[in-house]
Amino acid sequence: QAADLSKPIDKRIYKGTQPTCHDFNHLTATAESVSLLVGFSAGQVQLIDPIKKETSKLFNEERLIDKSRVTCVKWVPGSESLFLVAHSSGNMYLYNVEHTCGTTAPHYQLLKQGESFAVHTCKSKSTRNPLLKWTVGEGALNEFAFSPDGKFLACVSQDGFLRVFNFDSVELHGTMKSYFGGLLCVCWSPDGKYIVTGGEDDLVTVWSFVDCRVIARGHGHKSWVSVVAFDPYTTSVEESDPMEFSGSDEDFQDLHFGRDRANSTQSRLSKRNSTDSRPVSVTYRFGSVGQDTQLCLWDLTEDILFPHQPLSRARTHTNVMNATSPAAGSGGTNPGSNGNSITTPGNSVPPPLPRSNSLPHSAVSNAGSKSSVMDGAIASGVSKFATLSLHDRKERHHEKDHKRNHSMGHISSKSSDKLNLVTKTKTDPAKTLGTPLCPRMEDVPLLEPLICKKIAHERLTVLIFLEDCIVTACQEGFICTWARPGKVGLLSSQNQANSPSGTVV
Repeated sequence: QAADLSKPIDKRIYKGTQPTCHDFNHLTATAESVSLLVGFSAGQVQLIDPIKKETSKLFNEERLIDKSRVTCVKWVPGSESLFLVAHSSGNMYLYNVEHTCGTTAPHYQLLKQGESFAVHTCKSKSTRNPLLKWTVGEGALNEFAFSPDGKFLACVSQDGFLRVFNFDSVELHGTMKSYFGGLLCVCWSPDGKYIVTGGEDDLVTVWSFVDCRVIARGHGHKSWVSVVAFDPYTTSVEESDPMEFSGSDEDFQDLHFGRDRANSTQSRLSKRNSTDSRPVSVTYRFGSVGQDTQLCLWDLTEDILFPHQPLSRARTHTNVMNATSPAAGSGGTNPGSNGNSITTPGNSVPPPLPRSNSLPHSAVSNAGSKSSVMDGAIASGVSKFATLSLHDRKERHHEKDHKRNHSMGHISSKSSDKLNLVTKTKTDPAKTLGTPLCPRMEDVPLLEPLICKKIAHERLTVLIFLEDCIVTACQEGFICTWARPGKVGLLSSQNQANSPSGTVV
């Protein structure tokens, strides 16, 4: 039924603390009942049913588990009772709604420790919350997101790191570092192959799950990026051979806590990412909103995802980059390689790389490097939408780049790479620049937004893609519904009947 937006189903006023985040359990939701978790600035988490109006449950009520702000709360995919809570302390806790929290501070026992993280179990005579305590990185843990199949967990922290874990086996799968500043938001592509982050470097960064490396950055925001989200309704992936999503089967049985594996229909695009059998056609659409009040829409197309794969319609240009740029052909790691550098110091003919096909001016002019534009006819054949630019490296960096002919391959918890160590020694952000954790700006393709539009007067805080519309909200308190093309009439009639004061565009 169309909701009457002038009369809320449920309204609650809190004193002394503010709601900071929430999550509905879509697995158990019905028209008569819905389980809603709400996190608060003082550290508590409340479970309510806004439809049934039943007595709610409060977790961490005495703040014995964590006193810091709740930054993110989510139901564990495939579970009716488990949920995960992140705090600005850098800790995450796994709860079960059926268990109590206890009247004393919990005691923990180390379960697993790795580079930049540690996981503890709760020691008690009877089962109580929290079931697990995760300590991840340094500073606030700003957001986390489960992969579409529920097997993996991506976390972004104030220390600027993205860390991806196998959730059940508590293994670190891969790591990435922001260009600078903290990372504030994270999301997965609908098929689980790519992760996009945004943060205080004003960039959106696309990271490959399988190759564990940055494959592109997007520059269009003029301030911090607060939300990134994929649009599953305009993302198009056509697989040549259907395959299963990647994941480790070495799960700890005692960590399931009665959890069911997420339904495969949760990820209708979920396929195993394989360089041997690449998709016939692929276009990912994602959006971002930021404190600059702008909404940006981005297209991630196959010329970025597979720049060195043979594309019949794009192989006519072999002189895109001339031989006077030795760094591109003879040094460094190519952004399109699948975890391995495909060029050697002896190569004289550099491989073609994707270029900007619409905007002649570089979005990152302060990088001090020239932007170049691909021939329009060739560009239109490669991609209809993607707007990209690659910067030639400075001559003074060539010497340094020749020494960096290493792999951007798999970064696992067993890696001895010192750059990942955050538990014992604080990582120097300057040392990560120019490494697989954080490639230099000129080392990876630079996306430019398909659309970038100011849509609010205050910083934007919400971006949700629905089938008929896009929902945004800002710090001023306005929630706006933006109709998709062809859906304007339907949305307008609904909102005019139910909410005369609503904003419809």
